[in-house]
Amino acid sequence: MDIHAKLDELTALIDNARAMPMSASCVVNRAEVLAAIDEVRSLLPDEIAGARQVISAKDAVVAEGQTQAEQIIESAKQERARLISKTEVMREAASEADRVLESARADADRMRIEIDDYVDSKLANFEVVLHKTLQAVEKGRAKISGRHELDALQQPPGDEPPLP
Repeated sequence: MDIHAKLDELTALIDNARAMPMSASCVVNRAEVLAAIDEVRSLLPDEIAGARQVISAKDAVVAEGQTQAEQIIESAKQERARLISKTEVMREAASEADRVLESARADADRMRIEIDDYVDSKLANFEVVLHKTLQAVEKGRAKISGRHELDALQQPPGDEPPLP
């Protein structure tokens, strides 16, 4: 189950809680709410692991791009050496080798930029998910805290708390 589903479950738990008469407060089962919060906490490492996988995939793609760039450069060097050996095409060979080398560098740079953009967008999405999760947890905690404070304010001094 993903973290969003667990947060929806926690929200439903609070939304469906029995309302207190003439008050914005409600009664929730503490054990259920705490269990739901613990489940959200247990899911966070999965979300973090997902982000780590994206980062490691980025590293693998960068490494693959670097390998391809090196292969292209090596191929260009071999082609250049072959062409230089022929005197009538020496200038042309040097020019072509330089163009291939520059093209390989440009391709490697372009791939690096695209990969960085991809990883950045995935991390930004992950950041948004984490931010929303934290907001939901803070709202839930604030509701619970506000309810306890409201209950304390509504009880006249010296009165016994009402029996459940």
